[in-house]
Amino acid sequence: MNAVDSLSSLQTFAQVADNSSFAAVGRLQGVSASAIGKAVTRLEQQLGVRLFHRSTRSVALTAEGKMFLARCRRVLEELEGAEVELSSRTNAPRGTLKVGLPLASPLVLATLSDFAQAYPEIRLDLDFDDRLVDVIEEGFDVVLRAGEPTDSRLNVRRVGGYRRLLVAAPTYLARKGTPRTPADLANHDCLHYRYPTSGRMEIWPLPRETSVPIAMVCDDMRARVCFAVRGQGIAYMPEHMVRAELDAGELVPVLDKHVDVCSDFYLLWPSGRHMLPKLRVFLDFMTQQLHAKLEKNAAAHRKRRAARQ
Repeated sequence: MNAVDSLSSLQTFAQVADNSSFAAVGRLQGVSASAIGKAVTRLEQQLGVRLFHRSTRSVALTAEGKMFLARCRRVLEELEGAEVELSSRTNAPRGTLKVGLPLASPLVLATLSDFAQAYPEIRLDLDFDDRLVDVIEEGFDVVLRAGEPTDSRLNVRRVGGYRRLLVAAPTYLARKGTPRTPADLANHDCLHYRYPTSGRMEIWPLPRETSVPIAMVCDDMRARVCFAVRGQGIAYMPEHMVRAELDAGELVPVLDKHVDVCSDFYLLWPSGRHMLPKLRVFLDFMTQQLHAKLEKNAAAHRKRRAARQ
């Protein structure tokens, strides 16, 4: 086994130890669980010891495996440190960055486009799936997520806040009337969101006794924007998803005095790793640019609300 193969085997071994699963590591590397199992077996044969206890459901480190993992981590950390040092000496950050973006709003997309133009040597591998991804198991370098994160394996950086509001098309309100109180929603068509990961329906921030009819349920926010613009009902949306439609007059806020909810954007990335230049510039760029845009939206909202009072 040559040096390159040995390094690859060490990386695979450490990933299996972290995930306790051949299948999970196979998904990370884009190969089958069987291929990962064979790679570990070859490493065990080379070392002459068994590194894992295997069962039909999981794998667990043996005593020898735990000892070898500690040495293995030191080797891989030294290698990653060398990569960071060499990368920092190049003229520009480079490489592939796998980014998870469950909320692909125009605001986020425009900022990503600006980043790609500012750092042409960084290739973005973008995942716009609405589900709640596992940052580490699925091999993401960084994920932009709404809501307070709870995974202790991840580093967290708050980007900024945004409002959530009820919206409808003027054509719909002309046809069905404008609700003045939450109770009025009982006579309206409401477009609901289902979380792709859990299957649960999003709860609207209204008094518990409020009746909120279900005219439609879907697990894609962009689809609800389309349906709302076409006058099919009232939707509860993040403001940044409908900012352009609000500015164009295609949608208007509904029950604005009764719904005043704010959420936060966070950038999440795996902890315990050396931060490569490509990740550092992405974090700094997205934080600065998105924060400025979110603050601009918030200032515009305050101005509109003051004008209505």
